Amino acid sequence: MPFTGSVEDRLAIRELLETYADAVTQLDADAWGATWAPDGEWSLPDYPELGTTKGREAIIAMWIEAMKSYPGIMFEAWPGSIEIVGATATMRSYTAETYDQDGITVRDRGLYEDVCVKIDGRWLFKSRSFRNIHRQRAAKDC
Repeated sequence: MPFTGSVEDRLAIRELLETYADAVTQLDADAWGATWAPDGEWSLPDYPELGTTKGREAIIAMWIEAMKSYPGIMFEAWPGSIEIVGATATMRSYTAETYDQDGITVRDRGLYEDVCVKIDGRWLFKSRSFRNIHRQRAAKDC
């Protein structure tokens, strides 16, 4: 079953994902970083120049630098499944990103495989692994 666990925990995990997406769009490193567990791990296998980063502080530093390449980003995310067992959850989530680069508008669609953990009553990302599903590039005025 794609959605298991208490309604309260599933809602809290959805809100974690929505907070993450809003922070990306707002370029808010503090809010974005607060979605990660201290020992989190972020893997971007389709971006070998970024690879895998471990630890909240290193993840935030990498994100701040990487976001310089995504001006005007609009980032949306939604869950495809949330399965909770105790204080651990696995989530599959999808993303839609739109941003401009070098006079081109880029639209990316992607997939995250996530593990979330509940620490002190709050859900956080323990690990996220992102893969591209689809990329569209068009002249900025299209």
